[in-house]
Amino acid sequence: MAMTDDIFAPDFVERPYWWDAAPPEEARDAPLPEETDVAIVGSGYCGLSAALELARSGLRATVLEAGPLGFGASTRSGGMVSSGQKLVITGAFTAFRPDETQQVFEESKGSFAFIQELIRREGLDADYQHCGRFFGAWAAGDFATLERNAGLLRRHTQVDATTLPRAQQRREIGSDLYHGGMVVTDYGAVHPAKYNQALRGAARRAGAALHSHAAVTGIMREGDGYRVATARGPVKAREVLVATNGYTDRAVPYLRRRVVPVASYIVATEPLPAATMDEILPHRRMMSDTRRELSYFRPSPDGTRLLYGARTSPFDKDPRAMARGIHARIVQVYPQLASVKLSHAWTGYVAMTFDHVPHMGTHEGVHYAMGCNGNGVAMATYLGWQTALKILGRQNRPSIFDGRPFPARAYYGGWPWMVPLVSAWYHLRDAAARPSTILGRA
Repeated sequence: MAMTDDIFAPDFVERPYWWDAAPPEEARDAPLPEETDVAIVGSGYCGLSAALELARSGLRATVLEAGPLGFGASTRSGGMVSSGQKLVITGAFTAFRPDETQQVFEESKGSFAFIQELIRREGLDADYQHCGRFFGAWAAGDFATLERNAGLLRRHTQVDATTLPRAQQRREIGSDLYHGGMVVTDYGAVHPAKYNQALRGAARRAGAALHSHAAVTGIMREGDGYRVATARGPVKAREVLVATNGYTDRAVPYLRRRVVPVASYIVATEPLPAATMDEILPHRRMMSDTRRELSYFRPSPDGTRLLYGARTSPFDKDPRAMARGIHARIVQVYPQLASVKLSHAWTGYVAMTFDHVPHMGTHEGVHYAMGCNGNGVAMATYLGWQTALKILGRQNRPSIFDGRPFPARAYYGGWPWMVPLVSAWYHLRDAAARPSTILGRA
C-alpha cells in the first residue's frame, strides 16, 4: 500500500487521542509557596500518587511540573495495566537474588492490586476495564517462550495465564499473523489522561498544591532541607522527590545518566463499525506481540477505535511520518483495515534502565522513583505511594525496588545516542525471525 496522506482523516491531528477527553492543565496562576514539606518534581502517576498520600497524611505536598500538568508520558501511553509480566518476559527478575524473587513478584502483583484499589477507593473516573491481554507470538519459536512465560506468571503471580495455538488464535484476535499466543485475563486498562486528571483532582482534594510551568533547574542542600530552583522562583523543601521518568533532564544529572528516554509512537484510527471492532478485537482485550520492536494495540475505552503503538523506524521522526509506518503495521496485522484512516498520532518517552527493572531510592538525600521500562501505569503509581510511605515512616517493610544499585554506563551521559543502533538491531532480529514477512505484508 502506498504511503501517502490518503491514510489521514480530514480532521487528523498530531496530538494524543486521550487529550480530547482530558487535556493537560494550565495551573500557573497561584504563586509557588516559599516553603513546603515535600517538593515533588513531575506530575505523572508517580508524583501525583505520592502527593495524594503525603497530603492525606497532613504534609504540605507541592507538585512542580515543567509544562502543563499531565503533559508527559502519563497522558500519552497506551494505558495498559499489568503486574509482573514485564519482569518475566524480559527476564529482568533474574537481576535479583534467588531469595528476593518472591518479593519481586509479590510487589509487582501488589502494584496491580494497588492501582485497582486506588481507583475504587478514590472513585477515580479513569475508564478502568478489567479486560485481559493477548500476547501474539511473532515467530514460530516464540510460542514455546510464551508457554514458559505463562507458567512463570501462574507460579509467581497467580494470574490466569493460558496459551492457545495458531489454529485457535482467532478466538482472541481477528488476524492470522501470529503463531498463537498467550492470554492473561487478569490484566486491565485505563484511559491514561483521564486517570492522570482524576489523580490530580484527588491530590488537590487531599490538600496538595499543583503548579505547572515551574521547571526545576536545580536542587541544592540548604540547612536542614533543600532549595529547589524553578523557572518561577525557589521553593524551600524539607524533602524532595524526583518523579520525572522519561523526561528526566539536566537538573538531576545523577538520574539522567541512569534512565534512557525512548520515544514510543501511537496512532488512533477514525471510528470503526461495531462489526469491525467485533472481528478484530472480539473480547476488547489489550494486545501486544513478541517482536523486539513490539507492537501494542487496544480498543479505545468506548470501543469505537483501534489505538496502535509501535516504533517502526530506528530513528525518531515526527508523529505524522512515523504514523505512515504504523499504518502499514496495522495492515500487516489486519489486512481488512487497509482503507482505515488515522485521526491522531503522537509520541511520548518511556524510561528504560540498564538492568530493566524500576528503581526507587535516595541520592544525596533526594528521593527518586522512575525507570518503569514501558510498564509504568501500575508500577509508577505504586512506587509513588511507596516513596510517600517511606517519607512518612509508614512502610511495613522496604520495597524490593528501593535502594538497589542503580546502574549507569560509562558511554552514556544522558543523551540517548545509542537508541537508533539498538532499535536497528531489534528490527533486524525481528526480520530474521520471519524472513518471509515484510512490513505491511504477511
